[in-house]
Amino acid sequence: MSNPDHTLTVVVSDDDGSTFTLREICERGDCHAEFVIKLVDYGIISPREEAPEARRWEFDVAALGRLQKALRLQRDLKMNLPGLAMSLELLDEVEEMRRELARLNQQMQHLMGEQ
Repeated sequence: MSNPDHTLTVVVSDDDGSTFTLREICERGDCHAEFVIKLVDYGIISPREEAPEARRWEFDVAALGRLQKALRLQRDLKMNLPGLAMSLELLDEVEEMRRELARLNQQMQHLMGEQ
């Protein structure tokens, strides 16, 4: 699935629904198209919809954020792709648990205030 063509047109979507090409996501992440394709292959980032060619993929802003996290982990901790995938999955779980804890704390405070 690797493609050496750095001029592929792949899309990333902003919060308002705007889109970006692969070139733009690579520019924003300061990385090569091959790296983005490998991240997709490892499930680290995902296109919004499946497309047969990488140049037709579309990504959302969350994928761009995840790409930037993956790049930082790789740069700072010298992680390989399987390590990046595992680390990002664990970071996602921690964030989800923090949100749930905050929600439960808010519920508890609400219930304590009613007594």
